[in-house]
Amino acid sequence: MANAPTKPTTPVKKESSSASGMFASLTIPICLIVTTCIFIFILGDPSHFKGGDVNAYPTDIFGTVHSGGVIVPVIMGFLLMVIVFSIERFIVISKASGTGSVDSFVRKIQSLLNAGNIAGASAECDKQKGSVANVIKSALKKYGEMEAEPNLDVDQKTLAIQKDIEEATALEMPMLEQNLTIIATLVSIGTLTGLLGTVVGMIKAFSSLATAGVPNQVELSAHISEALINTAFGISTSAISIVMYNVFTSKIDKLTYAIDETGFSIVQTFASSHKNK
Repeated sequence: MANAPTKPTTPVKKESSSASGMFASLTIPICLIVTTCIFIFILGDPSHFKGGDVNAYPTDIFGTVHSGGVIVPVIMGFLLMVIVFSIERFIVISKASGTGSVDSFVRKIQSLLNAGNIAGASAECDKQKGSVANVIKSALKKYGEMEAEPNLDVDQKTLAIQKDIEEATALEMPMLEQNLTIIATLVSIGTLTGLLGTVVGMIKAFSSLATAGVPNQVELSAHISEALINTAFGISTSAISIVMYNVFTSKIDKLTYAIDETGFSIVQTFASSHKNK
């Protein structure tokens, strides 16, 4: 008995993977450099401090943030990374969804399959574009190949179509999930770095109490402010990271469901139309 062919009809997207990896490698150091420059040259400008002395009491919010200490630009860098990677993922996932509504596309494909219009379904994939359309078009191409294959029975042909859908999906999904691990990692790192800044600020605050006979109210409040600023930035970074990660995960799950639903329709259509052959 002949074995079902397993060669996928969708090419491996090495270029997209390497481009995304290069983007991540460049984005991380650039974000840290940008936020460090903002911390030194904008937040640390003497105009934001009393008497033009950066070691003096801050006179506005910029000076207050600068008083948070050297950990602040690091957390700001993490926050900027979340924003940049979120924009990048939004663009990639939007392109993967295609030019129109995924739900409408799935309904059109199912309708064309029920009518036996495979060519029309393939043309609809060309109009839609994106990852979902790529996987479905690959399955439809395999559908046509199996119709012309004389050496396999219906079950083998159905299995070949199903395997092609799985392989095409396995090639498309990693592109959508790239860089999500960075956003997920920033959830923890943001909180921990903010906590580190908080601890450093409180250590300085208690040190000023221990070394002075009479507590210096200005110095004490400055160290407490440093602790709270780091806490605020850390929590903000983690909160935004969690929200964006869940948003993108939900979008990817929706695309995966659309592929599974349409792929099942293709397999069932082939099986039902060839069961007596």
